[in-house]
Amino acid sequence: MHGLIRASFIPPIEQRDLRDLIRHRTNFIRERATLVNRVQKVLEGANIKLASVVSDVMGVSARAILNAIVQGENNPELMANLTSNRLKDKRESLIKALEGKVRQHQRFILTELLCNIDNIDETIERFNQQIKEYCSPFEKAVELLDTIPGVARQTAELIVGEIGTDMSRFPTPEHLAAWAGVAPGNCESAGKRLSSKIRHGNNSLRVGLVQAAHAATRTKGYLAAQYRRIAARRGKKRAIIAVAHSILKIAYHLILRQEPYQDLGGDYFDQQKPEATKKRLVKRLQKLGYEVSLTELHTASLTIA
Repeated sequence: MHGLIRASFIPPIEQRDLRDLIRHRTNFIRERATLVNRVQKVLEGANIKLASVVSDVMGVSARAILNAIVQGENNPELMANLTSNRLKDKRESLIKALEGKVRQHQRFILTELLCNIDNIDETIERFNQQIKEYCSPFEKAVELLDTIPGVARQTAELIVGEIGTDMSRFPTPEHLAAWAGVAPGNCESAGKRLSSKIRHGNNSLRVGLVQAAHAATRTKGYLAAQYRRIAARRGKKRAIIAVAHSILKIAYHLILRQEPYQDLGGDYFDQQKPEATKKRLVKRLQKLGYEVSLTELHTASLTIA
């Protein structure tokens, strides 16, 4: 009554409906991943090392091989002919990987697992269509978030479904990061820092941000540079959380300003302190036994003697 307790974040009904759909779709995606792992386990039990040759056990070529195994085919050369042209260079390795012995009960298990995966694929596709309809009021925000490296449309829909488009609910990006559970803890007593473990927050949002952070580390922009910089000093896990934190803060500003993402570049941190970067690189070359002399031009050049 007196405003001494901070109110909880309760999204409007449209956002709650969208959030419910997205969370259920995520559950089905996880169930599909579990079934794919079971397929892999059955293949390993039959001494078929398909995953050592193909990158996706449920890809087009791999699925053609699985269908042949289910139908009773046991000739590795004939099954290798079912693959696409991309695997022609791996034909010999594929033939060796398919030299297993699939028993009848394993064919039955594979049949049921593949049927379940097909059913879940159809369910996920229906969820995608329904989510697309419910996302129509938030389509502008989804398109803006899709411009962030590592954030695909599904992750953009997840972020919008969890935080909405009204950023006035969160005074600063740091408040949003703390609410989501990607901010360091603030456990301090008598001026001594006790723990910086991340807080409990929105688990669904945090998982999606961490997945996006892993994808962003494989790009060539600012987020990948931030990951490499922190991972070298603090470790990979802390670096991933830091990148997830940055992605959420970027999303906050993009939604607030209604503008697409503009990358700062992979050399952003080097450009902030060019002298420190120069000294560090020269020192590394000197440790390798080189004598280094530098000549400053319009574009820096390096002469190694």
